[in-house]
Amino acid sequence: MRKTKIIATLGPSSSDKITICKLIDSGVNIFRINMSHVSKDSDVEDLVSLIRDCEVETEIRVGILIDLCGPKIRVAKEIPNSIEIVKDKLYSLGIGDVQIPLGLKIKFNKLNSDSSVKIDDGKISFKVEQKKDDYTLILKALNHGTILPAKGVNFPGVELDIPPITKKDLNDLHLAIKLDVDWIALSFVRQARDRDIVDDIFIKSGKKIPLLAKIEKPEAIQNLRFIVEAFDGILVARGDLGVEMSLEQVPILQKRIIAMCNKKGKPVITATQMLESMVENPTPTRAEVGDIASAIYDGTDAIMLSGETASGAFPVESVETMASIAINVEREISRTAENFQRHIPQFKKVTIVTSICHAAFEISEDISTPVIAVMTETGSTAKHLSNFRPNASIVAVSPNKRLCGELSLYWGVNTFFIKQKSTIDEMLKDAEELLLNEGLVRKGQKFIFTAGVPVGVSGSTNLLKVHQVEGEGQ
Repeated sequence: MRKTKIIATLGPSSSDKITICKLIDSGVNIFRINMSHVSKDSDVEDLVSLIRDCEVETEIRVGILIDLCGPKIRVAKEIPNSIEIVKDKLYSLGIGDVQIPLGLKIKFNKLNSDSSVKIDDGKISFKVEQKKDDYTLILKALNHGTILPAKGVNFPGVELDIPPITKKDLNDLHLAIKLDVDWIALSFVRQARDRDIVDDIFIKSGKKIPLLAKIEKPEAIQNLRFIVEAFDGILVARGDLGVEMSLEQVPILQKRIIAMCNKKGKPVITATQMLESMVENPTPTRAEVGDIASAIYDGTDAIMLSGETASGAFPVESVETMASIAINVEREISRTAENFQRHIPQFKKVTIVTSICHAAFEISEDISTPVIAVMTETGSTAKHLSNFRPNASIVAVSPNKRLCGELSLYWGVNTFFIKQKSTIDEMLKDAEELLLNEGLVRKGQKFIFTAGVPVGVSGSTNLLKVHQVEGEGQ
């Protein structure tokens, strides 16, 4: 069973039922809905409905991730068809009577000696000459180019006074809660308290959805440790990060972020341009294959496809390619486990659950069991166990249907729904039957079983058993 999870972004190339079902069959674990490209609530509702319908058809539970836009700064949509930029010429940028108008009123606080502005993913660059006023910058063009409406604008070295969440984000957040999605991603996170507004809404709604922080700003790197501790997971958004910071720093930061998340026991996603060439071609480049393999070796929980599945010509092939790369790398890691650097998690507090997970990991490595079966109400045991990166497959068995979607992000965790049982013996019997039916164990094999006594009490995992399936090989 593949352990690294695959996230696919939905878009024009993949928003029909047939394609979504094919993507699930090809290996997608989570579907991402990018709210930057969705304007109507009804469009999101339709996509969620299609995903749930495909789950029924494929009999595979997947997660749904709503990716909030955040305060993404763009060139105003109302400009003429284009603005021609001439190298070394001065331009004004901001709101009002300026040559390069922005779509959002931004207050510019402090400038550094190396402050710059980059438009359209850095295709057009400017040096900041001066701050004319709080809302206007004077720029010097560093190259020729053409600015089109609504293109993204980045401000490396410029301190901006912007809120962590926009009015559109608030509307989209309420929609995500209404649709009961599995994960929410917050864009352009700069500090740990950026999630406070979202948490207030969770409290008022009586529902909490796991929240990812997208790391794409220099301020996020400066506050990385606090952000990792505060959020439920991290998404390494290499696109904007590569525009805001020097490109050669991105792979170094990627490794650093993944290692920190592994140690802190938080799931981490590596994203952006992983199979960019497959937007137009049916096969990847060797560099892209190496990029994906490197992220898996680093310890990423999930790898994400963006334009490849949203607008590319080969969405299904992109997922199949990514799944094949992951399986082959994981097979090599499993074969040469002694050479694979595991980051043993550093939990804030050692508990019975974390101790049992550690023991299950050690036993599974010592006796080479194929499966660790986790009976779980909240998913806590499965999440902790995922952090140890065992060679054994982690099978979370739960009476909580919603939990299946949340656990779809965690490395190595495969979740199955069963009805609540009243005794440990019934749970063990059902787990054995499930593993046999799924082909995860054979008769005569051993697997590790964890559960809680009394049955049905959340967070009560206190039992670990090495169980041998009756039959051949005994």
